[in-house]
Amino acid sequence: MKAWELTKDLLRNTKPVVRTEEEQTWDASQLMNSQDAMVALFWKSNVPGSAAPEYLMAAALQSLENKGYVLAPYNDLLDQGYAALAKGDFETLYIMDTRLRTLMAAAQPDPNHPSQKTLRYGSWEEFDAATSWPEAVAVDPATPEFTDRIRGGWLAQLVGAAAGTALEGYSAENIAEAFGPIHDYVRQPNTYNDDITFELAFLEAYGDKGHAVTSTDIAERWTSMIPMGWSAEQVALNNIRRGVLPPLTGVIDNPFDEWIGGQMRGTICGMVAPGNAREAARLAYLDAQISAAGNGILGEVFNAVLAARAFVVNDSKSLLTSTIELFSPATEYGAVLAFALNACKTSGDWQSAWALCDAEYVEYNWIHVYPNAAAQVVALWFGEGDFDRTLEIICGIGHDVDCNAAQILCVLACQQGSGIIAERWSKPLLAGDIVTYMRRPAKIAFDDLVGQTVEAVKRWK
Repeated sequence: MKAWELTKDLLRNTKPVVRTEEEQTWDASQLMNSQDAMVALFWKSNVPGSAAPEYLMAAALQSLENKGYVLAPYNDLLDQGYAALAKGDFETLYIMDTRLRTLMAAAQPDPNHPSQKTLRYGSWEEFDAATSWPEAVAVDPATPEFTDRIRGGWLAQLVGAAAGTALEGYSAENIAEAFGPIHDYVRQPNTYNDDITFELAFLEAYGDKGHAVTSTDIAERWTSMIPMGWSAEQVALNNIRRGVLPPLTGVIDNPFDEWIGGQMRGTICGMVAPGNAREAARLAYLDAQISAAGNGILGEVFNAVLAARAFVVNDSKSLLTSTIELFSPATEYGAVLAFALNACKTSGDWQSAWALCDAEYVEYNWIHVYPNAAAQVVALWFGEGDFDRTLEIICGIGHDVDCNAAQILCVLACQQGSGIIAERWSKPLLAGDIVTYMRRPAKIAFDDLVGQTVEAVKRWK
């Protein structure tokens, strides 16, 4: 049926009714309150798991300046916005919000800014042509060992997310002061967070299409399965729901396109392409560009390649260093990896190496991909393949702990199997189903998730 036919039938076939006064009344207060809550959340929020504060409006301005964009003077607008929020003056807050968004939309890159002088790939083809990928190594998905590695990978992600979600948004010093070394969960753990949400959506799309999956296929799973996101992912969801398709979903009105959102979901792309670094990277690029660009995409590619190669490279330091070599230091992301690796090689302990990285990337938000990529390198280097030691380090570093811990612990478990995960970490999380905030699956049995992943790999081998 054509659209005009549908609306014509509505007009021709609907009979008039007389409504009561109560039926005629409409109330905008609920909508107004919902909109107020959302704009307030963008200006000031607390992380659900850790209660750490986050000011997304300030972070958006920060992120554009990190990339070398020139912004008109905004200090007074920002101050007035936060003053209005504190007083509950939403009329003024909406005005400041609009003015700052207009200001950001008008920002232009400064060609002389250091970030603008670095390399940002414009497409997968460009990145692929510039990279010398290692040869793919065949991995048999029909073996019990492979199933155990997939089991370990997912379990490690759940553990890392559960351990880290109570710590994210804090500095290494403040975590050490509050908790000391992290040898156990600091509170009752659960699976309810966004760390595997977008990976589940990818797995659904990949299960249907395999290597032919597109960014649009994955984006459609986002909008149908995931009600909300944060920062870059929420921007992307808003864009998708306006009919925008990837890669534009990741760049339109998105100051967070080089944050951690891509990097936090990379390992699933490696899990479905075991032993094949290039294919893992390609899948990660397709997935990342839904909500990221430039170095944000490279963050997801990095974790995807680590996970794919973990099935065929036995030594964790060799895996780390040889994967870092694939990323050109002409890109900022590659330069971050190189800086962090050098900090590890020239430092006697993880605290000293992290102090160098923390100072180098102090101008970046704790959710930005750069300090978190450095954190991953430091933890993988000094963790030396030991699950508990790596977890202690990545949790002790702080920043976006749950995203970092879930990804790098997954890499170790894909490399060594589920046996490296002690029962004190796994038992609380396997007591029931995995609970998500997704429309579907709201709950999923852990063994079903493992089976779904293994079957997808077998199907599209």
